[in-house]
Amino acid sequence: MNFIDRVIAAVSPEKAVKRAAARASLSIIDSGYGNYGASPSRTSLRGWNWFGGSAEEDIHENLDTLRQRSRDLYSGVPMATAALKTMRTNVVGQGLKLKSQVDFRYLGMDEKTARETEAIIEREFSLFADSENCDAERLDNFYELQQVAFLNWLMSGDVLALMPLKKRVGVPYELTIQLIEADRISTPDNKTSDPLMKNGVERDESGEVVAYWISDNHPLAADSVRQPNEWHRVRAFGEKTGRRNVLFIMNRERIGQYRGVPFVAPVVEALKQLGRYTDAELMAAVISGMFTVFIEKDGVSDEEPPVGELDDDYAPDDRTAAGAIRLGNGSIVDLQDGEKAHDVNPGRPNANFDGFVKAISAQIGAALEIPYEVLLSKFNSNYSASRAALLEAWKTFRMYRGWMEKDFCQPIFEEFMAEAVAKGRIKAPGFFSDPLIRKAYCGTKWNGPTQGQIDPLKEVNAAVVRVQNGFSTRDTEAMELTGSSFYANVSQLTTENRLLNEAQGGVKSYVMQTAEDEGKDDGESNE
Repeated sequence: MNFIDRVIAAVSPEKAVKRAAARASLSIIDSGYGNYGASPSRTSLRGWNWFGGSAEEDIHENLDTLRQRSRDLYSGVPMATAALKTMRTNVVGQGLKLKSQVDFRYLGMDEKTARETEAIIEREFSLFADSENCDAERLDNFYELQQVAFLNWLMSGDVLALMPLKKRVGVPYELTIQLIEADRISTPDNKTSDPLMKNGVERDESGEVVAYWISDNHPLAADSVRQPNEWHRVRAFGEKTGRRNVLFIMNRERIGQYRGVPFVAPVVEALKQLGRYTDAELMAAVISGMFTVFIEKDGVSDEEPPVGELDDDYAPDDRTAAGAIRLGNGSIVDLQDGEKAHDVNPGRPNANFDGFVKAISAQIGAALEIPYEVLLSKFNSNYSASRAALLEAWKTFRMYRGWMEKDFCQPIFEEFMAEAVAKGRIKAPGFFSDPLIRKAYCGTKWNGPTQGQIDPLKEVNAAVVRVQNGFSTRDTEAMELTGSSFYANVSQLTTENRLLNEAQGGVKSYVMQTAEDEGKDDGESNE
């Protein structure tokens, strides 16, 4: 206790106690994070508006703005367009294709019967998936619906899919898929005060999602104000059957979050500013490429318009409505009396442009988990660096593909299987009586775009080594390298070899370069 504290203690012991308590509190605040990231006094942290809220305040209340800005960026900023299309092309591509994997051991099947059952399942599913009849709107097939659903998921933060049953002439399956844009999932006007209703998602007391409310009209449509809007309540699961009625695709980031956030939400500002900067540099470069000569005369000239590349609607006073003179490619423009002229030299192209864009793109790519080499489709590094960037990108692609499989593809396939078995088109004894049997028949693997190879020979040799050492399988490597099936390849090769033997009396032998040969110059001998 210092001198001042002793004096205060002698006069007012109560105030002395409060001073001691306050000092103890300050010692706690100034320790640990309180002296660094949570410090209230550091100069570098002053002015930081760090106050946040729950998922409701931080996410749900800002979704409308985020969605519209995300769509605007996708429409007009190349970097945002590249980010979303890169994700779509590598995660979904032409669509995730079914590879049935029946758990034949649990079902007591032999392997041959299992392969035949898988072939039947895949054949029946292709009948459903390859046709536009699987779309409630009859516009897209199953694989095109995947592309639309995934792109809308990225752009809007979430997407909802219904699975209504529709009878159609000549169509064996009634199951259809109906996609709903995120904006239509909203809270009815008469339920805005309901604490269990958040952005069109209805929950029960325990927090379980029980229903979604879908508006008839899109809230951003031009005629949405003039038309009366109505909402329909769709239960997440059938009350009596337990059937899944709704597929809701989103990536949840916070506890208490029931709606998704657009993919580019963390970098909205960076993307917009980069777009503005790019537009400004482009305009400056265009102006720089126009060498224009301005001539001032003493009197008004009645001569013919000056020679140069002029627009067809040229007038003697070639000005815009705002009074600005229009520049042209190599133009000579008459000025009026009293006007002075100077050349326009913006100093473009900017030598620092590429480096700056690269630096910002690297930050944007890091936030989106897409290396800038992949984001810009620009591989100027060596093989190791380029492969490392591609491998990092594919961690992200595989993660999103797994979510897409779990939230969209697999549930639809299981609904298809239920209908196919119920109608007798697929034989699956015990399918409806035992959940484990049902799961055994619904085993799948969804194959999509392959990673691709920067150096195909090295990649193939690495695959051979993995298979030889038991680290992978031929079927897995075939899928990863070419997107094909090992079993289908063997069947096709058997047919081709037989035909080649019949036609030529023998089969050509193709020897693949081994790992030991790798790295040898073209002129090196193997001896």
